[in-house]
Amino acid sequence: MSSESVEEDCLAWAARDPSGVLSPYKFGRRSVGRDDVSLKITHCGICYADVIWTRNWIRNSVYPLVPGHEIVGIVKEIGSSVSHFKVGDHVGVGAYVNSCKDCDYCNDGEETGCEKGSVFTFNGIDEDGTRTKGGYSSYIVVHERYCYRIPDDYPLALAAPLFCAGITVYNPMMRHKMNQPGKSLGVIGLGGLGHMAVKFGKEFGLKVTVFSTSISKKDEALSLLRADHFVISSDEEQMKALSKSLDFIVDTASGDHPFDPYMSLLKIDGVLLLVGVPSEIKLSPLSLIIGGKTIIGSVMGGTRVTREMLDFCAAHKIYPEIEVIPIQYVNEAHERMIKRDVKYRFVIDIENSLK
Repeated sequence: MSSESVEEDCLAWAARDPSGVLSPYKFGRRSVGRDDVSLKITHCGICYADVIWTRNWIRNSVYPLVPGHEIVGIVKEIGSSVSHFKVGDHVGVGAYVNSCKDCDYCNDGEETGCEKGSVFTFNGIDEDGTRTKGGYSSYIVVHERYCYRIPDDYPLALAAPLFCAGITVYNPMMRHKMNQPGKSLGVIGLGGLGHMAVKFGKEFGLKVTVFSTSISKKDEALSLLRADHFVISSDEEQMKALSKSLDFIVDTASGDHPFDPYMSLLKIDGVLLLVGVPSEIKLSPLSLIIGGKTIIGSVMGGTRVTREMLDFCAAHKIYPEIEVIPIQYVNEAHERMIKRDVKYRFVIDIENSLK
């Protein structure tokens, strides 16, 4: 690398150890290559993955660790071969910044399934051997393939959560044809992912039922998010009343919870989508066998479906519900996420607070 490429000119907040406490940090990004885009970061959403990796809960974190993979900003420089972007464009970057670009999955725009493994936006190893660092930072350099154009009239702060929370539920809903009006959708948990599933479901013309352990979310689920029904999941009578009524359930809950009661709510050939990360899945085999039901998992989405989602959100004016915070509040925000105290996604105002 040239001396310019390792100049420590990128401001950031990083965790230094498994305490997960973040503090100011400076480092150098790679120089802009012929296929790269350098963007000034204006905002970055906070995903629960940020909490998980800053605290080394997966036991593979390498410090200093700069989290953040819901990144939006403005192009400030492009490489000589970049053809899809120009300086001044509004753009976003999601949870991965590289892949082999040559396997069947990559060729089909499904880079999350890359045969050699996609490179995560933070705590990954890029092709040049450097450790990737995420969006709690002033700028980022990324191959144009993994950068996405955001329409100028779509507010950047609102666009940030689309790059993880949005695409994580949109992709499997589309794959399983849950964009057909009249179908019935259940959503377990009303956080960042859950509220986006409700928003997509309503725009698709679905009948949406929200399941929560907290009655405090009922009013907003029904009025703000326009869900059709709200159910307290611990109320057996409410649950029984919905037996065999749902085509598809999006389960966003990361805390341990029973699965059999939800499987009983699915119609024949119904599907439960798991996008939360509980420590284990426990259920009776009969919950699957009777009715031919299925449990699936999903994570993020490839470049093709991500572009499709961004166009859909812009055309239909689908906006996440966010709480904008300065970078100096990020440790408190992480603690509040653990306590599920956010409606419905934190977004860091990088541009005006990271100095």
